[in-house]
Amino acid sequence: MGALTHESLVEYLLEEAFEVAETIETGADEAELRGELGDVLLQVVLHARLAEERGSFGFDDVVRGLTAKMIRRNPHVFRPDGSLRDTFPASVEEIVRKWDSIKLAEKPERGDPFEGIPQGLPALARARKSLDRAARAGLERARPMAERARPVVELVETMDSEQQIGDLLFELVAAARTGGFDAERALRGAVRRYQDSHRPGHPDLPRTGS
Repeated sequence: MGALTHESLVEYLLEEAFEVAETIETGADEAELRGELGDVLLQVVLHARLAEERGSFGFDDVVRGLTAKMIRRNPHVFRPDGSLRDTFPASVEEIVRKWDSIKLAEKPERGDPFEGIPQGLPALARARKSLDRAARAGLERARPMAERARPVVELVETMDSEQQIGDLLFELVAAARTGGFDAERALRGAVRRYQDSHRPGHPDLPRTGS
């Protein structure tokens, strides 16, 4: 086995993260979840160790940085000294607003609501995150829904479980495959077009608020 590098470890970090997700979603026991979380933590330790060998940072620096960020971005939960406050916001919406306002203050140069969404995310996850970001930025859909998509949307609105949604998505992928299309690539393209239509300066960009 060759020398470990950040690049050579990426595939293992992703694999371990997906294994944690599978463990949770399939209802595996707590012992298995504990083990899978340990595998993810090992990847973090390895990356920190590689950085430490370069004289850059170590695992303790990662923990301190994370702790400081959590305290800084959650003043509604933590006092500046890191102790818990006596009362907390009444709603998740209020927490999200505070979090977003602090992030904006930290990086005021960010004008793109989609900045920071990893390009390597699976298309479905990237689509969901893009929609979340647009909603939190007070943006409406800039592009009209294609008429061919309307019956599918109306069908989804009648569903009441993720299993039904999953079955529908699976059939869409199967139909795309039969037609010679790559559903993942097609959705990546749709997400790119959606993000472009919501970026500052786009002529068709409507807003829901100030």
